[in-house]
Amino acid sequence: MSDRMLGAVCVLLAAFFIWQATLIETGFIVDPLGPKAFPIIIGTVLGISGLYPLLRPDPEPEWPSRGGILEIGFATLVMIAFAVALPNYGFVASAAVASGLLSWRLGSSPLAAVVTGIGIAVGVYLIFHFALGINLARGPWGF
Repeated sequence: MSDRMLGAVCVLLAAFFIWQATLIETGFIVDPLGPKAFPIIIGTVLGISGLYPLLRPDPEPEWPSRGGILEIGFATLVMIAFAVALPNYGFVASAAVASGLLSWRLGSSPLAAVVTGIGIAVGVYLIFHFALGINLARGPWGF
């Protein structure tokens, strides 16, 4: 039953996401795909992914233990904090902290988690900024 509920929520969320993407107003000068294409693609993938558990649910799903639920809650809080910190502290600092915390909770030592967090944040920033030409949120330090 829970698989079907998850699938239904995913399909409904995908429909809402695609509908909201169609409401994005475009300016006079836009690229060939426009700003609507990427959200519509994400919504389509979410909808297709939601169909599988809706149509073919597991007979009896295994729920995580109490500790596993706490880990999921912690990861969710880290991602919310990342979104809140992003406008004020920029992508690199916010992503470094979030990646480091998540890496630590996945089993890395504290030092390895710090190195991983910084490496992921800087690597993603370099790829988006220089290779793809996409600007990410700048923090008070200019990056």
